[in-house]
Amino acid sequence: MSGNRYVLDTNAIVALLQGNIQLIELLKDADWLGVSVISQIEFLVFPGLTQDDRQIFEQFLQRVEILGLVAIDGVLIEKIIEIRQQHRLKLPDAVIAAMAIQNSASLVTADGEFAKVTILRVINW
Repeated sequence: MSGNRYVLDTNAIVALLQGNIQLIELLKDADWLGVSVISQIEFLVFPGLTQDDRQIFEQFLQRVEILGLVAIDGVLIEKIIEIRQQHRLKLPDAVIAAMAIQNSASLVTADGEFAKVTILRVINW
């Protein structure tokens, strides 16, 4: 697993867009950044999101790869099911974890629940 490939959980995206120095330092030398479509949705449904927030987020999304979820990706679907069953993560979190694993990336998050998934490299900030 490369140390320079990262999938950002929703809380990391929020903190990064708020200018969190620790995350900026961590990600400045990234070879690849991914964001799950789940995190994209979670961000956009935050109450109180302003038009400026949406615009900044859209600009951010143009700089990362958005990881989609399609029914024909059987390997990803099986990994999501496995994580959900074995580690009892909420379904959106199981999807995000499986996407990080599938993309050989570390998951950047402040959510300690992901530590349950031992095959996932988690970077807590």
